[in-house]
Amino acid sequence: MKPEKRAPLDRGRVADTALRLLNETGLEGLTLRAIARELDVKAPALYWHFKDKQALLDEMATEMYRRTIAGAALDPADTWRERLLKINRHLRGALLGYRDGARVFSGSRFTGTEHAPELEANLRLLTESGLTLAQAVHAGRTTHLYTLGFVTEEQGVRPFPDDPGEGYDLEERARRLAGYPLAAAAGKLLFDDWDQQFEEGLELLLAGIAARYGIG
Repeated sequence: MKPEKRAPLDRGRVADTALRLLNETGLEGLTLRAIARELDVKAPALYWHFKDKQALLDEMATEMYRRTIAGAALDPADTWRERLLKINRHLRGALLGYRDGARVFSGSRFTGTEHAPELEANLRLLTESGLTLAQAVHAGRTTHLYTLGFVTEEQGVRPFPDDPGEGYDLEERARRLAGYPLAAAAGKLLFDDWDQQFEEGLELLLAGIAARYGIG
């Protein structure tokens, strides 16, 4: 019997394996050696496709975008507020689909151009709503970075959606801070109901954009 023929090693197969391992090990445990072991190849084989771990993270972020964001329908009737709400809600959901997803996404450079149509459409909507291109870029970047930072913190506290992580027992926190009643009461606002926290923060940013640039 002939041995089973393995799929050829390429960038897509490596990135797919890395994303699968990411959910098992987290970013700290994701090494090129571990990926090579999973693929049953020697680690140097990966360097034919990725010069270093950052290059692999770039491809992983791009693949995350391809799987969860690229091609999402955009409603041309959106107001600028609705569009920024939608794209950042969608981004948060995509990042939460992967353990340490926000850390992988942060600082990565897309290896393809799948993001260009959405970026073009968003900038066009924002500029047609009364913003200059520079203001549209600032508004988009600020809300994007808010979402990345929020999810980075959220996943730091809750590595998995239903896992509060160690050290975040709100009742214990309240007992330790009993002498500081406002700080103690703030715990539930800081470390609970992440959906509501995210929405409130995003609304604050949108209100600031509207006030700063004088648009409705």
